[in-house]
Parts: sequence; structure tokens; C-alpha cells
Amino acid sequence: MIKVDTLSSPRRRGNRGFTLVELLVVITIIGILMSLLLPAVQSARESARSVQCANNVKQLGLGAIEHLSVTGFFPSGGWGWSWGGDPDRGYGLKQPGGWLYSVLPFIDQKNLWSLGSGIPSDSQNAAKQTAMTLQLTTPLSTFYCPSRRQAVLVNRGGATPFNVSPATMVSKTDYAINAGDAACDQYNTGPSTLAQGDAATRGAPNGYTWTSTTNLTGISFQQSQITMGHLGTKGATNTYLLGDKYLNPDNYSTGTEGADNEWATVGFDNDIYRTADTSFGDTPMQDTPGFDSDYVWGSAHPNGLHMAFCDGSVHNISFTIDSVTHGNLANRSTKAAIDPTKVQ
Repeated sequence: MIKVDTLSSPRRRGNRGFTLVELLVVITIIGILMSLLLPAVQSARESARSVQCANNVKQLGLGAIEHLSVTGFFPSGGWGWSWGGDPDRGYGLKQPGGWLYSVLPFIDQKNLWSLGSGIPSDSQNAAKQTAMTLQLTTPLSTFYCPSRRQAVLVNRGGATPFNVSPATMVSKTDYAINAGDAACDQYNTGPSTLAQGDAATRGAPNGYTWTSTTNLTGISFQQSQITMGHLGTKGATNTYLLGDKYLNPDNYSTGTEGADNEWATVGFDNDIYRTADTSFGDTPMQDTPGFDSDYVWGSAHPNGLHMAFCDGSVHNISFTIDSVTHGNLANRSTKAAIDPTKVQ
């Protein structure tokens, strides 16, 4: 019988933890993997936000086209930066509110559009003003680009409204309608009373004189009533309707930028319209910290901006689009040929 010496048998090695070096190596590998994964996650999130933004533009564009179908013309630009929408004044020349106000019934927001309905329309009527103030203070997600900011109230830094009660914090919009390919400054507050606006004529003295809009070649501007017939032989497929507007990222939440200091349903104001002034080579821009521009198109997206055309389609427009093509797309009646390869 052989006797086994258990004392001389190899001992089993017990389990042991990571050494410090091994732990550091693991942490380093995890850090590298995270650094590689984070851009992909951010890109996926931006892609989702961009899709939502394009959907907003699509909804607003279809709302404007439905407005055309019902009234016979695209939504008017309203009166001026001191006027809000009035449900008792319908659509077109007598509607002081801007294009976004006129589009509300056609994007399932008729209740918001109808606020104050039936109360006598008088800019001094406190009851009417109070009822319509909810226009200013109801943020709609359809009005906001999710890559830029959430649908929240932002400071109003502009003029005191004539026909709605003033509010410090108001709804904003990240989208603008096409006013054409010529320089177009925001004109003024508009007439100071409804009666004055109704009695005024454009280009001829009669108490109040509307500024001439003969140079505006777009789809919506002060007191506009543009029909599909105004597009002539060019066609709806080659004409901008509305889309992303440029903003300085420093001012997303301040409401102090000149093109973002009023509210979403305001009358004719550069908060809600944009142009493609070819004389200055105004092409779209990506939002850039430290740079203000009140009139150009643009977005927070890295690859371009979303534009709805007058046929209801939505396209991604590159920031590198040449200014001539950009201007032709903004001009509702230009006969210049548009190279489709230069749109993207």
C-alpha cells in the first residue's frame, strides 16, 4: 500500500481580485469604448431630432396649403410687430396676426385660434385683449425645432402689443415663411388701431399708409394674398414655402435677438419670415455662436435645413447651396432655370 504524503501535494490557488494595473487597463478600455460610442449616440439623437423638425415643417407646410385650399390664397403675413391675431377678422387683408396665427385652424389648433371670438374687436377692449393673450403664452411643439430648444416660454423683448394683453414670457417659433429674394426689413408696428388699418391704403396717404410691398417676391408678407396663380409657369415644386430660420445659439433662451424678440403668432415681423436676398449672397447658415442675422434661413442641424415647398414636399437644403439657386427658389415667379443638383 502506497502512502500518499498530502503535505507534499500541490495546493490549490485561491481566487484573487484584479491588480491595480489590471483595473486601470479595464477602465482605460471602457473609456476608449465610451469615447467611440458617444458620437454615434449623439448622431442618432440628432438624427431623431432632425426627423421631428422635418415633420414640424411638413405639418406647417400642409397647414399653409390647406389654408390656400379653403381661402384661395396662402396665409397672409399680418400687419406689424405690435399686432396679434384676431379670430373675428378672418383671413387676409384685415387679419392683423401673422401667418402662423392664420395656419392654426389647419394644424388642429382651432381652439387656440378662436380665443376671444365674439368679443367686439377693439384694440382698447380689455376683455378681448385678455382672452387673446393665451395666443402669446401657449407654446406649441410644432413651432419649435427640438435640436434648438424645447417648447417652453421665452422672454418677450419687443414692443407692447396693441390688441392683446402684454406678456413677459411668450411662445416662440423656429420656423419662418418665404417673403422672397429681395431685401425686406421688418416695416414697423403697423397701424395703431384697427380702424386706422381698415381705412388705410397702400402707397397713398389716407391717415395711415402701408409700406409698398411691390419688391417682395415670396409667398407671405405684410397684407399679402398670394394665390397659386402668382407662381405662374414656375410651379409649386420649385418655390420655397417655409422652413427653418437662422438663430444665434447664444440667444435661444433669451428672446433678445432681433429675429426672436416677439411671439409666434405676431403680425409681419422678421421673427416669422425670411428672405434670400441675392444681392448680398444670403445663403442659409448653420446656427453660429456670436453671430446674429435677422433675415437669413438656417438651422441648428449639421447638414442643412428643412424647407417645405409650395407643393407640400419637404427637402433638406444644404448650407452650401449657391445664392442664385437659393434666390430663384425664393422668388415665386422667376423664370430662371433651377438646377436640381444644386438644391441639396
